[in-house]
Amino acid sequence: MDWSLLGCGANGHVTFAPDEPELRERLSVTAREGAAWRCLRCGTFVIGEPTSSGPVSAAPRVRRGKELRSAFILRLFAVERFLRAIVFGALAIAIWRFSLSRLSIEAAYDQMLPAVRSLLRELGFNVNHNRLLGLIQHAFKLNPHTLGLLALAAGAYAVIEIIEAVGLWLLKRWGEYFAMIATSIGIPYEIYDLTAKVTWLRLLAFTINVALVVYLVVTKRLFGVRGGKKAYEARLRSASILQAEIDALAAEEATRAEQAAQAEEAAQAEEAAQAEEAAQAEESEQAGEATHAGGAARDHEGARAAAPGPHRGQAGQPGPAGAPNQPEQPAAAQTAGLTDRANGPPAPGRAEPGRTDLPRQADTARGPDQPTDAAATNSSAAE
Repeated sequence: MDWSLLGCGANGHVTFAPDEPELRERLSVTAREGAAWRCLRCGTFVIGEPTSSGPVSAAPRVRRGKELRSAFILRLFAVERFLRAIVFGALAIAIWRFSLSRLSIEAAYDQMLPAVRSLLRELGFNVNHNRLLGLIQHAFKLNPHTLGLLALAAGAYAVIEIIEAVGLWLLKRWGEYFAMIATSIGIPYEIYDLTAKVTWLRLLAFTINVALVVYLVVTKRLFGVRGGKKAYEARLRSASILQAEIDALAAEEATRAEQAAQAEEAAQAEEAAQAEEAAQAEESEQAGEATHAGGAARDHEGARAAAPGPHRGQAGQPGPAGAPNQPEQPAAAQTAGLTDRANGPPAPGRAEPGRTDLPRQADTARGPDQPTDAAATNSSAAE
């Protein structure tokens, strides 16, 4: 049985138009006949204006599914409690009236007792062992104080049953707790009555009370059973259509936010990679420039090392291997020196043009196997 459809069939659909635009779109569709709103109880779309509107916090709390079945069962218990309250309330009033008019009632009972006895005999009852007549006769023997206490006890029990009935009918949490505690207190006395004598009435009352206690504790999760109130409310939220749509909308927003965060992280990673590539390219370019400059410097040094140096004996000729390099003399000075040598030795006190003391000092440093500058000059002139 679909309790949600049964509830909508009995009480009508419950539609709601929230003020939030995104949630409003999820709870409505556009049909040819007009806008249709989703019922919060059975889930079908109903054409027409919504039953109510406003913020989500003002949305009606609708029971559906198992909660509707639970509400039906609790209200059956509430009806039974109302009937008990009526019975015990009437009994309390009767005892109170009897205590006030016991003498007149006893006189009337004595006057009517023969007719009652004859009626019971005709119906087949044993008048001498009739329990009802025995209770009435016992009541006449009670004093007014005892009758007042009995009337007060019956009235108090009737009030307790009324409170239980109201709380269960309104489906209140406090009513469930009150009904469970009040019923549990009376169970030991009912067990005692059953041990004394088993009757159908006592057995039926005991069964109803035990069933109510067990049902409230298990299904309503009283006193922390099966997770307690938090688990019970979580189950109610999971069964709510409006809460399901709110959760779905929140999940979509979280997914979009996560995707945006991932896109931002990817963009930042890409920017970092581009910056790293640019830095590596710049480092490679600098390394290439440094390598090129080093190669040019090595080429220049090699060219300088390969260039011919001046000869010690003759200008413009390199000296022998292992001899220190001598500064190159100007061409004019070399020509002048050769001309002076061809003309003869220089006059005393006159320095030979193009000659310095440095070659002479170098000649003294030469070995016996190396020719002197004069010999080299003469051989050059002869050639």
